Amino acid sequence: MRTVRNLIIGAGPAGLQLAHLLDKRGEEYLVLERGEGAGTFFESYPRHDRLLSINKIHTGYPDLESRRRYDWNALLCDDEAMQFREFSADYFPTAAQLVTYLQKFAEHYQIEVAYKSNVVRVSKVDERFEVALDDGTRFASERLFIATGVPLVNNPDIPGVELCEPYDRFSVDPDDYIDQRVFIVGKGNSAFETADALISTTRKMWVCGETNLKLAWASHYVGHLRAVNNNFLDTYQLKAQNNILDGNLRAVRKDDASGDLIADVWFESRQQTLSYPCDRVLLCTGFRSDLGIFDASTAPTRRQCGRLPAMTSEWESVNVPDMFFIGTLMQSRDYRKTMSAFIHGFRHNIESLMTLLDKRDGKGLCVHPAPLPGFGRELASALIDRFSTSAALMLQPGFLGDVVLPSPGHGPAEHIPELPVDYVMETVVNEHPALYVLTLEYGKSDKYMDPFAMPRGVGVTEDFYIHPIVRYFENGELVDRFFLPDDLDNDWRDNDKYISDLAAWIDAHPAQLQQGAAT
Repeated sequence: MRTVRNLIIGAGPAGLQLAHLLDKRGEEYLVLERGEGAGTFFESYPRHDRLLSINKIHTGYPDLESRRRYDWNALLCDDEAMQFREFSADYFPTAAQLVTYLQKFAEHYQIEVAYKSNVVRVSKVDERFEVALDDGTRFASERLFIATGVPLVNNPDIPGVELCEPYDRFSVDPDDYIDQRVFIVGKGNSAFETADALISTTRKMWVCGETNLKLAWASHYVGHLRAVNNNFLDTYQLKAQNNILDGNLRAVRKDDASGDLIADVWFESRQQTLSYPCDRVLLCTGFRSDLGIFDASTAPTRRQCGRLPAMTSEWESVNVPDMFFIGTLMQSRDYRKTMSAFIHGFRHNIESLMTLLDKRDGKGLCVHPAPLPGFGRELASALIDRFSTSAALMLQPGFLGDVVLPSPGHGPAEHIPELPVDYVMETVVNEHPALYVLTLEYGKSDKYMDPFAMPRGVGVTEDFYIHPIVRYFENGELVDRFFLPDDLDNDWRDNDKYISDLAAWIDAHPAQLQQGAAT
């Protein structure tokens, strides 16, 4: 049995990202991957091959950190040759291009991956994990990282589901649907991507889901329906033989007389079931995690939905110490709120996890090697520069934040970048007498607001668009809060008034800071 301190299951983008960061720190690790190469999930999905993660290569920014805001596919690394822009110029790249990138990344950094390693059982014996493969090979580790993603299609448990065609098996060739009536179950991007692809050949289509349709441009959550997939909405609103149903598919049956499939849909708003004759029923109902490899000693507690494991603010299993979930499984902490389900979110989460692991190893929280100025305009300017360039703060709004630790006598301030805000609130604010927490956040509203007509400017207390927020804590309590208005380019550096206002706010606390820091 081979023993390795850090064992990673899965060589997708998350497993490769963690492996690279561990390798940079000189940590011992091994990645187990059941496929023959890295990123094999993307060899099959999405079915229509087009990613929704942007690849904007012309940004005007010379620094890598700023460019990462608009590169949602690259893993965190310093080598310009391993940025995604070197592998594709497409704004929405293909899944095949992502596979090529991930495999080249693994080769370039010589990531230690054991391919064709199919894990069938995970146990914990005497505080050590034991992982068994289907060929009898076994590994032991001190820490275990689960990077297996959500590989299983999430088909509904309804009568007649065997008459439906699941997402992983239905045809994506529009010619296979000529003059057919197609009932699509689901209201996510996969459902609308499929509907858009079939518009030209089908006779009629329905897109059906229990929840109201949510648009990414309104929710700021990139997993909701994206504009690139919403052409179908026009065909519905303009009465072009396509419909969107706010109902719950209860059953699918076959009419023996006509040969039609019948989709029975329950409408809560009408308190009735309506039936829709169709030729095919396509299931676009998402994916779920595969937690079948864990035995009783490692079976993770699940969230109430049952599809994701429950985890702490450090992405550790709530019931199995030293077992961490990385990659899209990290969304359990910010489900459908920020971007942990996607590469451009979880890559920063994983870098944050490395900071938390360093603390567990007795190294303390990783402080940025360049301290910040202590007070006034110099500190204000440094913070605004951070707000204007940080990829993590922008792409994980309100979920990841920076901590700034002031020192007495206007001495240099320590900077701890990119920590989970929940972890900061649970732990860090109680470990230091005084600190600032920096986040970029969207404003909140209790009612729906048209994203193209949100109030801004004169008469608006705080913007609804993404904007900087600085919170000052003393002895574990929130003392004061400062915010700036939004900026159309998310760059606040050219407005001197912002620096002056933030500097004045900082300078209002000197007595508190010095007293707190001396405690």
